[in-house]
Amino acid sequence: MSSAAPPTPLPVAVVGLGADGWAGLTAGARAALASAEVLIGGPRQLDLLPPDACPGLRVSWPSPLRPAVPKLTAEHAGRRIAVLASGDPMFYGIGRALSEELGAEALRVHPHPSSVSYACARLGWPVEDTEVVTVVGRPVARLAAALYEGRRVLVLSAGAASPGEIAALLRERGFGPSRMRVLEQLGSEREDTYEALADGWDHAPGDPLNVVAVDCRRDPDAAAPRLGATPGLPDTAYEHDGQLTKRHVRAATLCALAPAPGELLWDIGGGSGSIGIEWMRTHPSCRAVTVERVPERAARIARNATALGVPGLRVVTGAAPAALAGLPAPDAVFIGGGLTAPGLLDAAWEALAPGGRLVVNTVTLESEAVLSERHKRYGGELVKLAVAHAVPVGGFTGWRQAMPVTQWSVTKPSPSDRKTQS
Repeated sequence: MSSAAPPTPLPVAVVGLGADGWAGLTAGARAALASAEVLIGGPRQLDLLPPDACPGLRVSWPSPLRPAVPKLTAEHAGRRIAVLASGDPMFYGIGRALSEELGAEALRVHPHPSSVSYACARLGWPVEDTEVVTVVGRPVARLAAALYEGRRVLVLSAGAASPGEIAALLRERGFGPSRMRVLEQLGSEREDTYEALADGWDHAPGDPLNVVAVDCRRDPDAAAPRLGATPGLPDTAYEHDGQLTKRHVRAATLCALAPAPGELLWDIGGGSGSIGIEWMRTHPSCRAVTVERVPERAARIARNATALGVPGLRVVTGAAPAALAGLPAPDAVFIGGGLTAPGLLDAAWEALAPGGRLVVNTVTLESEAVLSERHKRYGGELVKLAVAHAVPVGGFTGWRQAMPVTQWSVTKPSPSDRKTQS
């Protein structure tokens, strides 16, 4: 006699709430909350639900939240669970963690208009043309990567102190003339808005539930250099001790690395961190690990990453290849220093999966010989990059040649590709 199949787990209802609470919910969302045996959410969200309409057991999220997701859902398995979220659960909300932990098929999501939708409606901004940056649980420095003349940016605040921190960052990055508007308690009866230029921001901290709208305007006399959206930022954007991949070679190097959304780069021999930083600036989901053996330079890399809007750059202090142990597998590897260290090139090559890219820059004859041998073995492209700058020569102008850079770039073939080539 066969045993009965285990019962199908009950789906977890994920309900988005606005600042207007119960009154702003759809009939379906209300029904999911009313029938739930367990209600999980933050204290503020739980307080928005009327006890008589939602009699289920109320459980507040512990801290840290992420490890509690599987624990709490397992603890209440077999019961009807509803999880509360702010606004749209799948937009910087708990819906992502639940989907990754439990699987999308285990959820029934009831979205609510997000704070971004509300803010754009109040401001008359097209949502699709509005940059969104969250500083909830993330450094305010992330905003720096989104600052361009004429852009409209919405910042999801971490609390009442966020507007003042945002104003300070705008002034520091040369965007003091930017108009800031703080929109509080969007969608509720207590909704309020106040504004000022970042240069003159003197508002006291207000409601912790707020979104900050920024009309970006750059001060033409700003000390901070103007930054473009493509690789090859001005060398003056970096703090460095001379160990810096110069901008024209840097732009060519990023082109060869070909970053794509979500990919991870190993930047070995970080120097000032410019390659890893500009890799991450190409898309918000790009990730990078910079390996630098000199502690002073490693600290400098972290400062540069924060100043240029990618504070999430991971900096590993140590000598490669030993420092590469335990790092997550890369999609691309750049070697800008230490090429002749025993085993480094082999370790980088072995770390790459088929389709991964390796780019190496060097200026010495010894390292150039190594690249020539690898080029013969693995193929790819071997080029010499030469840049000259116009400089005064007496009363005239002449060219000053920088040291030429030999660059090898190659894509790791699949086993089937190697068989075909052989």
